[in-house]
Amino acid sequence: MSGDRKLAAIIMAAGHGKRMKSELPKVLHEVGGEPMLAHVIAQAKSSGAERVVVVVGHRRELVFPVVERAGVEAAVQEQQLGTGHAVKAAAGHFTDYDGEILVLSGDVPLLSEETIRGAVEYHRSKGAVATVITAEAPDPIGYGRILRGRDGNVVAIREHKDCTEQERRVREINSGIYLYDARRLFPELDNLSNDNAQGEYYLTDVFEAFFAAGLPVAAYTAEFGEIHGVNDRDDLAEAEQIWRERRRSA
Repeated sequence: MSGDRKLAAIIMAAGHGKRMKSELPKVLHEVGGEPMLAHVIAQAKSSGAERVVVVVGHRRELVFPVVERAGVEAAVQEQQLGTGHAVKAAAGHFTDYDGEILVLSGDVPLLSEETIRGAVEYHRSKGAVATVITAEAPDPIGYGRILRGRDGNVVAIREHKDCTEQERRVREINSGIYLYDARRLFPELDNLSNDNAQGEYYLTDVFEAFFAAGLPVAAYTAEFGEIHGVNDRDDLAEAEQIWRERRRSA
């Protein structure tokens, strides 16, 4: 990977995943015979992250063994108060860290090394303080939307429940996968508000602060099949099918 900047990863893996209708933490449901979290840890490692911190919460005693087997670190999010709150839970692992932070979701097991590396290269080439990976979704319901201005630049990232009817017609969606300059990210987490429909601290609001400050922000487009998150049993079955098809064509 070009450049000599450091890369580290934070993996969000604290949620319950109630739509899975299981007491097992969502990230421990398997794709290809491995917990989804194990796939995501492998993504982070293969993409050049020198340090990986997994944010755990719900039934973390079940998640810790996966983290330990992978030889990475864990941070505890005692209450699940949103993505911004989750990343803040890992901040203590990055005191004086000067580099980039790759934020991954423990329920997105199909992201390729090539896509992550491509996003990192793009982020660096644009001199961005933050980059979001996006995709065109055939059915964007439930996903956050990427809103662009007339010049094509990203001007906002809006959660589905906070979108207007017009914004909900946008098909470009937020994958929940980001790159940040650590020196910009962690101080901004202290300024997040939970004044929104979910009452949560959104990591995307860091982008809003950067927009307002006129700082360079980028968006890197990937294939929807790669960034498709697993939220329920149907999604899990679809991810398994995609994984099997990849194995057959490899």
